[in-house]
Amino acid sequence: MKKVQPFNDFKKIGDDKVTAIGMGTWGVGGRETPDYSRDEESIDALRYGLELGMNLIDTAEFYASGHSEELVGEAIKEFEREDIFIVSKIWPVHFGYESAKRAARASAKRLGTYIDLYLLHWPTDNFGRIKDTLHALEDLVDEGLIRYIGVSNFDLELLKKSQEVMRKYEIMVNQVKYSLKDRRPEHSGLLEYMRRENVTLMAYTPLEKGSLAKNRCLSEIGIKYGKTAAQIALNWLIWKENVVAIPKATNKYHIKENFGAMGWRLSEEDYEAALRCI
Repeated sequence: MKKVQPFNDFKKIGDDKVTAIGMGTWGVGGRETPDYSRDEESIDALRYGLELGMNLIDTAEFYASGHSEELVGEAIKEFEREDIFIVSKIWPVHFGYESAKRAARASAKRLGTYIDLYLLHWPTDNFGRIKDTLHALEDLVDEGLIRYIGVSNFDLELLKKSQEVMRKYEIMVNQVKYSLKDRRPEHSGLLEYMRRENVTLMAYTPLEKGSLAKNRCLSEIGIKYGKTAAQIALNWLIWKENVVAIPKATNKYHIKENFGAMGWRLSEEDYEAALRCI
């Protein structure tokens, strides 16, 4: 089995070290329904990222109706499992105590392994179902099927409310949309609260569907560092101590570029300059 030597730019989730930039799989294997036409390319890309040392992979049962999880499971087969940190998510239709357990077991089966971090993918208006789901996940931690619990797209009020109903374990992560262009987690106080509570913010759509990669101003900042606009935008995010970014990992070129956003940091001056580019 191959070892994944985690790159030395990492953040902590519980007792685990995860690379500051991971591999997101929305669109890998299809979107809402499976698309098998690029499976080999997707598997090769994920394996390439692991070989570079990117040990964090984010997926969900909703992605391609579970096919993304299957591709992640295939990609990791030749690597030491304990070297990899896998995130998956439960879709709201499966919220509830028993249904959450069934959904988690189905995800684990598609992945072929346990889940390091399991998230509630989106909030629902029925907080009772959120509470029941969180309690089911706590029991799944005891069973060893998942290791950590988190949420996704929870605002500050809902995150606090969810923390209050936890019986045995803590909410370790809140995965939200966050980028240079979309700074709502800062303006709402969510980012600062999570920093104080030692909750990791996992930023999705960090490149705003590629638009930040085309930003001329960010490209000019990048000249100083020998980096691209996309790498400047990603580094701006991981500059913060409790932020991890998960850009899409659909091909080797983008994975290599994402990897190059780690191992260095913008100066404080250029961090501020990047804000003026938007």
